[in-house]
Amino acid sequence: MLVIKAAEAPRFEMPGAEFTAMASPSRGSAEVCTWRLTIAPQHRADGSHVLDRDEIFMVVGGQLDVSGQLVEAGDAIVVPAGSPIAVSNPGDEPAEAFVAIAAGFAATMPDGSRLAPPWAQ
Repeated sequence: MLVIKAAEAPRFEMPGAEFTAMASPSRGSAEVCTWRLTIAPQHRADGSHVLDRDEIFMVVGGQLDVSGQLVEAGDAIVVPAGSPIAVSNPGDEPAEAFVAIAAGFAATMPDGSRLAPPWAQ
């Protein structure tokens, strides 16, 4: 068993978003990746990406617009593999969600490049 302390978890930043890496292959989970996603107030995604695995968002604070679907604290949304994903925060407070996806996934970015996010390694 491995305990991952939030205060010690690696953090990665992109414009308008922070990813707090929790479980992943490098942190003891061979099959599943999880992270806490924090999106800044009024942040708008600048394009959609596509993942090769299903991704689940469990919103714990604020609200997120996930590809046109508004989800709020207590809600979950499942984005099937191959579906375009764009995550925005239409609210006036930071939005937080926990995200889960199968380990080893890859993202195809708006410019066509492929990416294995560092928070999921």
